[in-house]
Amino acid sequence: MSESHLARVATDAAAAGRLADAFADWLGAAVAAFEQEGGGWTVEIHFDGAPDEIKIRDLVQAIAGDAAAAKLSFETIASRDWVASSLAGLKPVRAGRFVVHGAHDRAAIPSHCLGIEIEAALAFGTGHHGTTRGCLLALDRILRARRPRRVLDVGTGTGVLAIAAAKAQRRHVLASDIDVRAVAIASENARINRVAPLIEVLHAPGLGERRVRERAPYDLVFANILLAPLRLLAAPMAKLLAPRARVVLSGLLAAQANAALAVYRAQGLVLERRSVLEGWATLVLRRGF
Repeated sequence: MSESHLARVATDAAAAGRLADAFADWLGAAVAAFEQEGGGWTVEIHFDGAPDEIKIRDLVQAIAGDAAAAKLSFETIASRDWVASSLAGLKPVRAGRFVVHGAHDRAAIPSHCLGIEIEAALAFGTGHHGTTRGCLLALDRILRARRPRRVLDVGTGTGVLAIAAAKAQRRHVLASDIDVRAVAIASENARINRVAPLIEVLHAPGLGERRVRERAPYDLVFANILLAPLRLLAAPMAKLLAPRARVVLSGLLAAQANAALAVYRAQGLVLERRSVLEGWATLVLRRGF
């Protein structure tokens, strides 16, 4: 049985956001940040190989301080055991008309809902995180008023948002991710949800890939990633939008929302709706022309 490696640190919300940004950007690691019942935050970083523990501790100390570095822990886990146990404990999550669930709850999804079956493996995006739920709720609201013809999901992860859009509309969706593992997982999840013919998943950083440009202009774009890459995507994304297009941004701590909003406003987008779930913000922006 293959092994994976986990680093875990407890800290506050602001430091959790900084750590998630840093580890995703600098190390390309799979990162999850989530709020604990007591109000603190935990950041988990998953590595395929054994990490350099001294380097990781130094990074945590530089970003979040001595107290966080002292709480940093490392462990080795059996990947398949971790996946099975973590998914078995996840309950279905309702977000508007969508219900995100694992295979173990497939039979329990009401017939009037759109079930999205996600086996997350080592990519994140099961619907339990406030960012994913926020995006699904935004999609549900958008679809009540219009049917976007061209949809792009940047940083697709498990593919949950692309699958939701494809299932709800039965239209083609283009999804991309910088992580080859996420591309494989999203493709498999599309197959499981019987929308593989409707979803094209690309391994691509940012928006510069030829196929992304060919499919433009987009009526709806999802970017559920992190503040730093969201800032970099603002200008190239604006060039790919159709008139009156909607852009759904997330992966933002509530305190980071205004920083992201300022960059996109400079590109001619206006805020249509802001929501905050579990300390994470989702922004729905509109192109006005």
